[in-house]
Amino acid sequence: MTGLPYMLIREAALWRGRTIALYGGSFNPAHKGHRRVARECLKQLHADAVWFLVSPGNPQKTNDSMAAFKKRVDSVEQLTRHHPRMMATDIEKRLGTRYSADTVLALKKAMPFTNFIWVMGADNLASFHTWRHWREIAKALPIAVFDRPGYALSGLASPFARCFQRFRTTPQRLKTTQSPAWAFVTMPRHPASATQARQLLGEEWLSGIERKEN
Repeated sequence: MTGLPYMLIREAALWRGRTIALYGGSFNPAHKGHRRVARECLKQLHADAVWFLVSPGNPQKTNDSMAAFKKRVDSVEQLTRHHPRMMATDIEKRLGTRYSADTVLALKKAMPFTNFIWVMGADNLASFHTWRHWREIAKALPIAVFDRPGYALSGLASPFARCFQRFRTTPQRLKTTQSPAWAFVTMPRHPASATQARQLLGEEWLSGIERKEN
């Protein structure tokens, strides 16, 4: 992990005392379902902004169908360009972090007076215990878990949910509750998925597949 970029130090003053929802993912590509989640972060979590943390490379996924990083960032920017409180970021690439725990640690170090809420889908909740230092992530900042079709039962029965059951709260209280704290967030479901979006884009999207370095 590299040193903290000047950009984060500069942002620390701007976001002092405010709440940012950190929405990480591959966004391969970003779609309307992602925007729906971001809107609910602003509405239900009362976040001041949503930062889309576009992952340079997801350790949980292969690069076989992963578009180039810039192309994925561009897809988020296109999706959020009309909303001033939603922002596409390349923070993980600037930090040189590959794992969410390292990203969280760096952000909290650079912006100690900013409140962060980690955002993920129920599909990730089911496998959260396989993430590196997952307990440390849960202890570092509140987590908002958004319902996804077919994953609610497995997510709520996961090792994370069992381990941190007594720290479960409501979405509205995450902003003011010290971690560990987590909430399961329900909302009107959106049918869009990244897999469907890639199928619709076809060769146009696949032409930007991220190639592994030799």
